Amino acid sequence: MMSTSIPHRAGIYLALVQLLFTLGWTVYAIFLPRLAAEVGIPRTAVIFILMLDQAIFTITDVAMGVAADRVSNLVGRLGYWVAAITALSCIAFLALPFVAGIGSSAQPWFLGLTVLWAVTSSALRAPPLMLLGKYAARPAIPYLSSLAMLGFGLAGAAAPYLTVTLRNLDPRLPFALSSMALLLTVLGLASVERALARQAVASPAPVSQAAGKRDSITGSSLLFVIAMVVLGLGYQLHFAINSAPLFLRFAKPADLDLLMPVFWIGFNIAMFPASLLTRRWGGVVVMGGAGLIGAAAVLAAGAAAGLDMLIAAQFVAGAAWGCILMSAVTAALTISENGHQGRLVGLMFSALALATFARMAAVASGFQTDPSYTPLFQWAPTFCWSAAGAALLYLSLRRMRAWAAAY
Repeated sequence: MMSTSIPHRAGIYLALVQLLFTLGWTVYAIFLPRLAAEVGIPRTAVIFILMLDQAIFTITDVAMGVAADRVSNLVGRLGYWVAAITALSCIAFLALPFVAGIGSSAQPWFLGLTVLWAVTSSALRAPPLMLLGKYAARPAIPYLSSLAMLGFGLAGAAAPYLTVTLRNLDPRLPFALSSMALLLTVLGLASVERALARQAVASPAPVSQAAGKRDSITGSSLLFVIAMVVLGLGYQLHFAINSAPLFLRFAKPADLDLLMPVFWIGFNIAMFPASLLTRRWGGVVVMGGAGLIGAAAVLAAGAAAGLDMLIAAQFVAGAAWGCILMSAVTAALTISENGHQGRLVGLMFSALALATFARMAAVASGFQTDPSYTPLFQWAPTFCWSAAGAALLYLSLRRMRAWAAAY
C-alpha cells in the first residue's frame, strides 16, 4: 500500500506553487511602474493596468477551472497541460523587462505581453488545487488546503521585504529568477497528479452521508461565490487600504515593513488548527464563524488605543482571513459535484479577483483620499465580514436543521 504521506507532500508542493506564483505577482507589482515608464506609460495609468489584470483573472480563473475539470479525466494530462500554459506564461513574464527596455515604440508589445501573462497565469490558481478535491480523501482536504494556502500567506508576509530589497535592482534578474523557479516547480505537477491518483486507488476513503450533507449546506454555488466577493472585499479594504494608516497612528513609516506582516503571521498560524474545525463542521460553517471573528478584530483595530492592541487585533484579523480562505478552498472542493471541483475553485478565485478589482477601482477614482468617504472605508470591512459571516452561519444552521428533520 502506498504511504499516506503522499497527500501531505502534495499539499507542500501546492504551497510551493502558490508561494512562487504570488511572489512573481509581487515582483511584477514592484517593477510595473518603472517598466511602464520605460515604454511611455505614465505612472498614473499603472493602476489601470493592474485593474485590467484583475478583470482578466475574473474571467480566466473560472474558465481555467472548467477546462481543468475536462482535461483531468485522464490521469497526468492536467499536469502537462498546466506546465505547457505555465511555460508560455513564464516566457511572457520574462520578456516584460527586456521589451520595456526597447522604449516607447514597444508599448503595444509590452501591453500585449502583460495581457498574455495574466491570461496564462490563471492556470496556476484553480487547476492545481482541484486535484485535492478529485483525489484526496475528504477528511484530509482541510489540512491539505491549509498547506496549499500557506504559500499564499508566506508570500504576503514576504512582500514588504521584497519591496525594500528589490526596488533598486535591475528588473531583468528578479523576473528571470521568478520565471525559472516557477516553471521548474510546475514541471513536477504531473508526477504529483499521478501520485495522488495512485493513493486514491490504494486507500479509498468512504464518505459518510452526514459529512456530505454538512458540506453541501450552501445549497448553490452562487451563494458561495457572492459570499466570497463580499469577504474578499472586506479583506481588500482592511488590509490594502486601512492597515497602513492604522499603524501610522502609533508608528513611523519605516516601521511598516515590520508591522504589516503581523496580519500574515496570524494567517499562517491559524489555518492549521482551524482545519480541524473545518473537518468536523464543514467549510461553510468555519467561513461564517471566521467572518464574524474577523469583523470583531477589524472593529478592535479601528478602536485600538495603542500599538500593542492594534498588533493583537491585526493578528486576529489575519488569522480570521486565513481561516476564511482555507475553509473556502475546502468548501469549493467538497460542495461541488463530482468532476466539477475546478469550476467552483475557479469561481472562488474569480470572486477574489473581482473584490481586488473593486478595491483598485476605489483607489483609481480617488475615493480613498476623499475625506467624505473616510467613514465608508473605515466601516465597510467590518460590515462585509460580519454580513457575509452571519449569512453563511444562518444558511448553515437552516440546512442542518432541515437535514436533521429529514432523519
